[in-house]
Amino acid sequence: MDKQKKLNERRLRRRRHTRNKLRGTADSPRMSVERSLKHFACQLIDDTAGKTLVAASTRDQAGRDASPYGGNCDAAAAVGKAVAEKAIAAGIKSVRLDRGHNRYHGRVKAFADAAREAGLQF
Repeated sequence: MDKQKKLNERRLRRRRHTRNKLRGTADSPRMSVERSLKHFACQLIDDTAGKTLVAASTRDQAGRDASPYGGNCDAAAAVGKAVAEKAIAAGIKSVRLDRGHNRYHGRVKAFADAAREAGLQF
């Protein structure tokens, strides 16, 4: 129990450190990434207004069609492409990546690379 508590405290600390550096605006919203064992999700958030502008996930129908299992790099790349297309349709071209407590490798990196290829600028 103590080890799990310590791990959660470290995750919260990393999340706070990255979140304090990033504030999303209407011009450049914060791209918040949520990663679990089975799914991958992303939101574009305007922190000044407190609103979610665009969201995509492997739980969506389009995400399920792209990859039946949402916990791999292919599914994360599909979510990155989908969120970039929705953002460009909404008139958003540049974002700020908020990876939370996740390290920038694996699924998070695949997601970010796919979003860049689809036209978003970080």
